[in-house]
Amino acid sequence: MTIPGPIDTAPPLGALLARLRRAQGWSQAQLAERLCAASGVPTLTRHEISRWERQQRTPAEFWLGWLARVLGAPRAELAGAARGELARRARGVGAERGPAGGELDRACARLLRLGHLWLADPTGPITDPDAVGLRLTPAADLAGLRRLDDVVGGLDLLPLLGERLTATGPPGPSPASRPRRRRLFGPLAEAAQLTGWITADAGDAVAALRAYQRAVLAASAAGDRCLAAHALGSASHLLAGHAHSGTALLLARTAYAGARRGASPRARALLLHRIALAAAVDGRPREAERALAGAQRAADRVGRRPDPAWLYWLDDDELAAMTGRCLAALGRPLRAAPLLAAAVSRGGPPRSRALYGAWLAGTYAALGESDEACRVAGAALLDAVRAGSARAAVLVDEVSRRLGSEADTRAAQRHAALVAAARRYLPPPAGTLPRPARIGTARRDAGRCGSASHGRTG
Repeated sequence: MTIPGPIDTAPPLGALLARLRRAQGWSQAQLAERLCAASGVPTLTRHEISRWERQQRTPAEFWLGWLARVLGAPRAELAGAARGELARRARGVGAERGPAGGELDRACARLLRLGHLWLADPTGPITDPDAVGLRLTPAADLAGLRRLDDVVGGLDLLPLLGERLTATGPPGPSPASRPRRRRLFGPLAEAAQLTGWITADAGDAVAALRAYQRAVLAASAAGDRCLAAHALGSASHLLAGHAHSGTALLLARTAYAGARRGASPRARALLLHRIALAAAVDGRPREAERALAGAQRAADRVGRRPDPAWLYWLDDDELAAMTGRCLAALGRPLRAAPLLAAAVSRGGPPRSRALYGAWLAGTYAALGESDEACRVAGAALLDAVRAGSARAAVLVDEVSRRLGSEADTRAAQRHAALVAAARRYLPPPAGTLPRPARIGTARRDAGRCGSASHGRTG
């Protein structure tokens, strides 16, 4: 994460790239072609160049190096402009949408610090005077709330959740007995993780990260490595691609490092999927592929150790769908399409169909199948209306925008009309969920890539 320092004097990176490109006499498409040829990565398009030049995204180190080589510019100059752009964004200058950069960054920094403290001693409580706890009402049924989250969107669940969970002041000292700590703090940790998940689905990223902080603190007090790792992994899933893909990757790595020895094979597979998605959207294809391979090896060992009760939803079908989503983020549409199509066709709750349907539509668009992409996106749009999930609505809206800007067919016109008619029925974000980037292409810059999974998954 970039920490804002003194006022920077570097020129905006977007303006610098545009000036260097025009000096070569190239269009954005021509620059994209030359970058693809030089780097050997065929997925970059003129749309990414446009987003860089309009300062909607900042290219990461991978593309900065190739930009310097192709444009004949000093890499240090481009890197300095990139740092200045990230610093301005962190201060909230020119934010595209969502929370003020500083507020979200502070929440990320705090969660990273807690993750590091937890990793130093995953079975011991974290002492944090600023901690805010949760109190469960006697009638709180966490298992029931989790299963409600399978079928009900975050916006509808938030009021019900508020009736069962109440924020309290800083927690008191932890009991010395580990079994007693687990009994007292385990349910609070699970409640806080669920609160973060539902709040994220309702669209409030900052409030969700605060809930995940509480989950890590409570799970640490309970000595539950796997649950603390699940909270960190859930936060990674939220942040992956939302201009914080580097933070997402650090959180995912921390979660896996702290819990892999004691976690069940299925839990390890989930944590490795967190790493895979964060690495994919952060432009680290080799790390993403290694994590996917590790997740598959872990899934092959399922049953050798009992899973925590909250992991009931992670079956083979869900793991396959998550693999398809990650392959789409890696720019592997031929491999991603069958897995995502299977996830959509098997039915399930509307939020699941909307999220995986949006990824599938983006994958078809990447394959040049615009009519099929419009058909799938239309179905995902209707599912997003049914779901009551702000996260699903944002993701489907983004893929619809892409289809509207890139496809000029009768199917695209029909889809545009459907979007116009349905937009008023889509749930608005309750808070501050940022807009994801285009779906179905590899991303090796610091932009955003939507998180797609239904309420049971991370």
